[in-house]
Amino acid sequence: MSAEQPLAGIKVVLIDDSNTIRRSGEIFLKQAGCEVALAEDGFDGLSKVVEHQPHLIFIDVMMPRLDGYQACALIKNNPQFKHIPVVMLTSKDTLFDRARGKLVGSDQYLIKPFNKQNIVETVLMHTRKEEMNYGY
Repeated sequence: MSAEQPLAGIKVVLIDDSNTIRRSGEIFLKQAGCEVALAEDGFDGLSKVVEHQPHLIFIDVMMPRLDGYQACALIKNNPQFKHIPVVMLTSKDTLFDRARGKLVGSDQYLIKPFNKQNIVETVLMHTRKEEMNYGY
C-alpha cells in the first residue's frame, strides 16, 4: 500500500442513480487505488456485487426500482455477502433514516455530497476492520 494509493487492491461497488455521484465517487476511489464497479440502481447493483465480490459497497438510499434500504437488506440477508460492509449514501440525515439503515444492516451513513477525503477514509476504516476480522 503506497501513500499515493492507500486503497490499492480494494474492490468497491458504488450504486447510485446520479451520474454525477457515480462519476465523482469513481474518480476519488480510483485515484486512491480502488477497483470500482458502478451501478445505477439496486437491481444492477446486486448483479455487480455478485460479479465483483467487493470489499465494500456504497448504496444510495433513494433510487428507482429497488431502493438502497431494500438492496442493503438483500445483501445482508445473503450468507455469501453479509460480511461485506455497506455504506448508505444519502442527503437525508435524520434519526429515522439512520435507524432504518441500521435495521436493514447498513454499517455506516455517508452524507452527500461527499469529498475525496470522506470517501477514502470510509473505505480505509471498513477495510482495516475487515483485515482485523478476517486476517487478510
